[in-house]
Amino acid sequence: MRGFYRSKYEYNGEIRNMAVTQFEAVDARRCFPCWDEPAFKATFEITLEVPSELVALSNMPVAEEKVNGVVKTLSFEESPIMSTYLVAIVVGLFDYIEDKLPDGTKVRVYCQVGKSSQGKFALDVAVKSLQLYENYFAVPYPLPKLDMVAIPDFVGGAMENYGLVTYQETALLYDDRLSSASNKQSVAITVAHELAHQWFGNLVTMEWWTHLWLNEGFASWVSYLAVDSLFPEWKIWTQFLEDTAAGLMLDALSESHPIEVEINHANEIDAIFDSISYDKGASVIRMLQSYLGAESFQQALALYIKKNAYSNAKTEDLWAVLEEESGEPVKDLMNSWTKQQGYPVIYANLKKHELELEQAQFLSDGSSGTGMWIIPVTLCCGSYNPQEKFLLKSKYHKLDVKELVSSHDPNNENGERFWIKLNVDQTGFYRVKYDDELAAGIRYAVQANKLSLMDKIGVVEDSYALSVACKQTLPSLLFLLSAYGEEFDYTVLSHVIVISRKIADVVMDATPELANDIKLFLINLLLSAAKKLGWDPKDGENHLDVMLRADLLVALVRLGHEETINEAVKRFNIFLNDRNTPLLPPDNRKAAYLGVMQTVSTSNRSGFESLLRIYTETDQSEERVRVLGSLASCPDKEIVLEALNFLLTPKVRNQDAIYGLGISRQGRETAWGWLKENWEYISKTWVASFLISRFVSAIVSPFKSSEKAVEVEEFFASRVKPSFERELKQSLERVRINAKWVESIRGEQSLADAVKELVHKA
Repeated sequence: MRGFYRSKYEYNGEIRNMAVTQFEAVDARRCFPCWDEPAFKATFEITLEVPSELVALSNMPVAEEKVNGVVKTLSFEESPIMSTYLVAIVVGLFDYIEDKLPDGTKVRVYCQVGKSSQGKFALDVAVKSLQLYENYFAVPYPLPKLDMVAIPDFVGGAMENYGLVTYQETALLYDDRLSSASNKQSVAITVAHELAHQWFGNLVTMEWWTHLWLNEGFASWVSYLAVDSLFPEWKIWTQFLEDTAAGLMLDALSESHPIEVEINHANEIDAIFDSISYDKGASVIRMLQSYLGAESFQQALALYIKKNAYSNAKTEDLWAVLEEESGEPVKDLMNSWTKQQGYPVIYANLKKHELELEQAQFLSDGSSGTGMWIIPVTLCCGSYNPQEKFLLKSKYHKLDVKELVSSHDPNNENGERFWIKLNVDQTGFYRVKYDDELAAGIRYAVQANKLSLMDKIGVVEDSYALSVACKQTLPSLLFLLSAYGEEFDYTVLSHVIVISRKIADVVMDATPELANDIKLFLINLLLSAAKKLGWDPKDGENHLDVMLRADLLVALVRLGHEETINEAVKRFNIFLNDRNTPLLPPDNRKAAYLGVMQTVSTSNRSGFESLLRIYTETDQSEERVRVLGSLASCPDKEIVLEALNFLLTPKVRNQDAIYGLGISRQGRETAWGWLKENWEYISKTWVASFLISRFVSAIVSPFKSSEKAVEVEEFFASRVKPSFERELKQSLERVRINAKWVESIRGEQSLADAVKELVHKA
């Protein structure tokens, strides 16, 4: 799925070939001879000779078409100056729908014949996003047309080719009867991301792959800006903290890398299309925008685009413009975030009216790195007004908080406790470790609903990360989680759900004798929100409620809640007989499919067979991915093996195999054995793409013993390739961190009593 390749699709019951390009990062050279590096920009005049009945597309509109019997020759207009990785060609049978920008520029969505109605939502988002970007960057969309195409076989989510953006079907198509709310949201974000690239990446291109984050971090950040403007009710900036959390998790590994990473060979590039370039990149941009102010930041970006249009830029060029516009020391501030890997944790200790702060590099293995950062610190006491803001430039800092503290009466008759929150609304890319007194205040503030949604998320994410790093006990994390029992907001609960699942998983290894009670506590934590929402959609409920219901039901199934599993099976059986039943809308199907797989075994295979039948019968990519994601969650190892073998059959497109690697805890050893046995085939089939690294991380990362890390290392010693070397090292580091956390939990004397107390309270 790279270079100039074939994608298969079905038309009138017949399998046909589509011709597609995917050139980023270094595969234009597979199609035509070229200087295949981003700084070598050129204009392109493309001519295609294709069968007469097919549609042929490229970056520019058709200038001339000559039909000669069964073959036609299409000559496209000359492109503006651009990098080779953005050239694109697509040839196949398509339907399309069309809209126009106010200046008459045509915007189209192309998809397989009969599916054009599924492109309407993406088309609407595209037209509105383009207008928003034209205003934001103060530069018109640079090309005479924009086409977006759904490709059945496509390795990434999407690719921002100039004027011809290609997408995996699930990233572009949305059917309001068959698609989930989360799919709708991801289509909007992906379309907004790719169209942001038409300015940030295509018009102004990074000079070399070291500066990839300029493309991806900015497109990620700007896509949230656009989606927030189009769908304010989605609280998308609060949801953005899921990206920040992913960046923080990866960057807490010793095997992470700086945002600006040295690239010396073409085979190293794929590995940096990761959470650092995208999520950390976007998060430090949000931090900088928050520090400089939205208006100053926007003006500087518009100037940067104007200055560097049709050319190349490096990170320093952006800092220079921002520094000039804002008068702030942007380069010094940001170099500490982009040129060194990792990020800080701030230790906060209150001594009378003095707040003592200390920064140190945060690492998940519990060690302290040597990094130092210039940190934009924000804090508030007892309320969000007033706030304190300053740059922390040294390792230690003392702050007199007398005035902030005095504005809050510690002997409040309403029983209100004093609290201090650092990193207000989580705009900074760092963690905070509070002393015991401050931590108790924060827990009160969560429970009493004093904190913003973003701060509730930050508190629980930091607490979980500190627990993994053995800087905080598991009981203290569990007591903090109990403060979220009355939370009903999707944006917060989505984080609580992920953390609950990780806790349930680790205690099975660390203290199996307490696992059932801890699961019971976690189930009770989520149950009031789940009962409030129920299984059935309600009239007038909002987008976030629909997503929350789906997440809660999946979480309860995974935690083994029998009532939810039984209901899942019951509704699944009704759905088998009536695929249009309102009792199992698309949003709830993942929970139902996972619930069914919990009941499957070698002696009771019917649920497994039914899911395979659904997979075969549907023509909807989202539904196929949903089924694949449930098959290997079965507790029966034989079924897990069958599910994994299914991924290697022609029935599963190569790009989709990775969705089938959500393996049950009981199936982990089976999956490892399967990976070793099939390694030759897997490496041959997927080694040319970043997908191979997903096989490695999905199967290796969940282990929790040093012995297993050694075994994995020995197996890969003679098999490692540059395309997945970084991911392998990160996965092994995760295994060792897990092992350390397991040992730490086993040594916690107060855990059993704490669990008893929490279960009793619930």
